[in-house]
Amino acid sequence: MSGSDTDLGTRSDTSRAVAFSDAIFAIIITLLVLDLRVPDVPPGHLLSGLLNQWPSYGAYLASYSYVAVVWLNHKAAFNRIQQTDRGLHWVNLFVLFSTALLPFPTAVVSHALQEHNNADQRVAVAFYALIGALLCASWLAFYHYLARSPDLLKEQVRDDFFHVERFRALAGVVLYVLAGVVGYLVAPLLGLAIFLLLPVFYAITSAGLYQFGVIRRITRRPGRRRG
Repeated sequence: MSGSDTDLGTRSDTSRAVAFSDAIFAIIITLLVLDLRVPDVPPGHLLSGLLNQWPSYGAYLASYSYVAVVWLNHKAAFNRIQQTDRGLHWVNLFVLFSTALLPFPTAVVSHALQEHNNADQRVAVAFYALIGALLCASWLAFYHYLARSPDLLKEQVRDDFFHVERFRALAGVVLYVLAGVVGYLVAPLLGLAIFLLLPVFYAITSAGLYQFGVIRRITRRPGRRRG
């Protein structure tokens, strides 16, 4: 079988991967809102019932923001990709898999905060941190694969772009683990505060760390093989 025939079986443009990913992100964001429900309260107590559900609103805001930031980072990454292959599809599916888990720990944290049980709140925060760390680990795998597959990238992409992006993902793994430890051993609300800050960091850096001059050296990749 010729090399071109092999490429036809394993490589393609990014259109199907992007369309499929966008559909998954839309479903995930829709599922997040299902945890917001009409409070079961006697007549005349609707206002207090709505106010008592504040943990649900906070959890929804945090997770919606995170999914939105994941989508922005996903879009920024695929804007730099020329072709996909089997390996890239798998690491992309890993990112989607871990992102799709977010509604579950969101509901767990929301329920624990409304029940006012400190032990359960600590476990819930640790569980959310575990899923967050898994999500960042999936991005680490995604960026690592692209860093080792320069032939999949567009010609104008900087040589070390995805090498540097791995540090963003690794920082997320470390900070989520830290948030889980702090939330479980010290105070759940401190862990939640870190959860709220992380999407802000990833939103600001969604275009990559290069925009902040983390690495200023720009070189072009000679003789890159195009698929």
